[in-house]
Amino acid sequence: MRKAIIALSALSMAIPVSMAIPTDGVSAREHYRYREWRGRDGRTYCRKSDGTTGLIIGGVGGALVGRAIDTRGDRATGTILGAAGGALLGKSIDSKRRCR
Repeated sequence: MRKAIIALSALSMAIPVSMAIPTDGVSAREHYRYREWRGRDGRTYCRKSDGTTGLIIGGVGGALVGRAIDTRGDRATGTILGAAGGALLGKSIDSKRRCR
């Protein structure tokens, strides 16, 4: 009788843990498959671009334009300011505000 009680109590401890673990990776990531999904807290989330590509391309383009405009001296100031301005402009263009 003692072994049966120990076995039942061990089983009752293992069942809630096994229910919380997803069966495979697909079911764990299932709600991220679409562009928009509703989270556990009831909010709607969406997958959107963070603007990294625009930041890099804008920075390179801005550096080239800044270097071409600043023709006096060592041209480092124009290159740095152009890269910063181009990066900010590229990020603002590439990052999407809405999901649609």
